[in-house]
Amino acid sequence: MPDYSLLIFDWDGTLVDSIGRIVESMRVAAGRSGLPWRSDEAIKGIIGLGLPEAIQTLYPEVDDAAALSVFRRDYGEHYLLLEAEPSPLFPGVMDALEHFRHCGFRLAVATGKSRRGLDRVLAGQGWQRFFDITRAADESASKPDPRMLHEILAHCRVDPRRALMVGDSPFDLEMARRAGMDSVAVAYGAQPLSVLREFGPSLEIEHFNELRAWLDGRVTSPQGEVSGYVG
Repeated sequence: MPDYSLLIFDWDGTLVDSIGRIVESMRVAAGRSGLPWRSDEAIKGIIGLGLPEAIQTLYPEVDDAAALSVFRRDYGEHYLLLEAEPSPLFPGVMDALEHFRHCGFRLAVATGKSRRGLDRVLAGQGWQRFFDITRAADESASKPDPRMLHEILAHCRVDPRRALMVGDSPFDLEMARRAGMDSVAVAYGAQPLSVLREFGPSLEIEHFNELRAWLDGRVTSPQGEVSGYVG
């Protein structure tokens, strides 16, 4: 089993408990545009994509630039209103990220959020310190295109076999597979494990601390020396 040196995380639904706000904001924006109601399951099914791709997957009838721009504006305005109090990290995430840094892991984010949205929350909460690099869909390519992962790997100078993608959507796991990376399926986010198992994750977790415990079986020092494997 591989010795990982780089951990790459999805944002919404993996590190941050924001799925409900995304669903609500998508519904509000659709309503303002006179578009039909979509179920929770349908909206959760596009979480992980870049916003333009998500909108056009849910509403293919939004097929011109002006209508797409209005939808994106309405979505963003409502999401920012909800984010007056920022979405919290999931339980265990803060301590685990601190622990991973202490153990010598490189950490990164690959998200469907916009660069502006990601920077806002990172700066507002002081979370930039955790990550060596972050990549957003609007500056790269939407998942499941592996371009974000290729860019992160190049920046960190890490072979894909030593990197691990952690995410809660099929787009995260398919992106990792296309990049030649192992993945971890998160069960508490947008999609159930029954959907994520199709993509062959190396680990399934119901709580973020399970990732920490799994990796602790591999690392014994801040230099990342390997002592053995679990799981």
